[in-house]
Amino acid sequence: MSALYFKYQAFDAQGKMMNGQLSADTEREAVRILKGKNLTPVKIQETQEAAEKIRRKRISQSDVLDFTNGLCTLVEARVPIDRSLRLLEGITESAAMRELVVSLLREVKEGRSLAEAMEAHPKVFSKMYVNIVRAGEEGGILDQLLPDLAEFLETSAKTRQAIISAMIYPIVLLITGVLSVVLLLVFVVPQFAIMFEDAGTEIPASAAFLLSLSSGIQSYGYLVLVLLGLLVFFWKRLDKEPASKLKKDSFLLSLPMMGTLILYKECAVFARTLGSLLGAGIPLIRSLRVSREVVGNTVLAKHLVQVEEDVRGGAGLGDSLEKTNQFPTLLHQLVAVGEESGRTANILIKSAATFDTTVRNQISSLVAALQPALIIILAIAVGGITITMLSAVFSMNSVDF
Repeated sequence: MSALYFKYQAFDAQGKMMNGQLSADTEREAVRILKGKNLTPVKIQETQEAAEKIRRKRISQSDVLDFTNGLCTLVEARVPIDRSLRLLEGITESAAMRELVVSLLREVKEGRSLAEAMEAHPKVFSKMYVNIVRAGEEGGILDQLLPDLAEFLETSAKTRQAIISAMIYPIVLLITGVLSVVLLLVFVVPQFAIMFEDAGTEIPASAAFLLSLSSGIQSYGYLVLVLLGLLVFFWKRLDKEPASKLKKDSFLLSLPMMGTLILYKECAVFARTLGSLLGAGIPLIRSLRVSREVVGNTVLAKHLVQVEEDVRGGAGLGDSLEKTNQFPTLLHQLVAVGEESGRTANILIKSAATFDTTVRNQISSLVAALQPALIIILAIAVGGITITMLSAVFSMNSVDF
């Protein structure tokens, strides 16, 4: 196991206060080392070097998936958590992930639960991941929940990869087109201005507009970049305050097409989590509480709080979901059928797969329609600039003639 560094304050045999730093695998071991040197520790604190080291290193979703699959195999084989983590430390190829496993093992050995240890690394383990692990530990059914979690991560990875693959060409096309237009306006169009000035002829209105646009981009183009940076900054800042995040999430849900994609994605996460928990024997109320905490959109999460209260009051889950008027008809109808047949868990997991498929298909359709639209728009932009300036030149030559 990689050693950690601890700062300490301790009294020596003469009662003198000593300050220093030492390396050890755990805090307890650090105490033993100090006592072995006839020092009485007063304060021991892990330096931030280890935590910062993990934060600086990038851990990919693939690393997390490999870790989850390995942990799932070991837990299903009834290997204790601390021994499972020690084994995973030895077989993990990613240096960053190995450092994280070492950190998890250390915290577990110090008495924390695995979920508590993971909660300290929110950029690696999502809220859904932590809550499912916590539910598995509390119910003693971690071996039943980890396979579903691993399957979810794998499905999410495939969906994300499909989306990225589908978006690569449109993004490259858009960047190329925008750069082409900017280069034309910044470097080519100004040459025509010199030509018109030398000729002393009247410039057509369309060409004059392009010349003004070119001059504006050269003088104030950087302001566009600054404005975009500020927009991104304030957009992310909205997540800091609950009230502003609620408005932001409400706005996103109201967007055409995009709002539907967000809704279906959140429904897939909610349904898969709830189905996995119910299938593992977790009570409905407890399962609902965990499942609503993994929903990223605060508007939907707020409605799920009401759903939980209605269910606690004796209402059916399907009826409670329908009452909110926020969730797709497909979801609450399937849940109602599942409640009647006693197969709610299975139906929830299948509905999650349906929502995932719908999201992928809608994104594929959107990208398929976006590509020709981008080509047409960029062709019109580049062609329009070229034709406008050439027409102005021909008009000037005609006047001279």
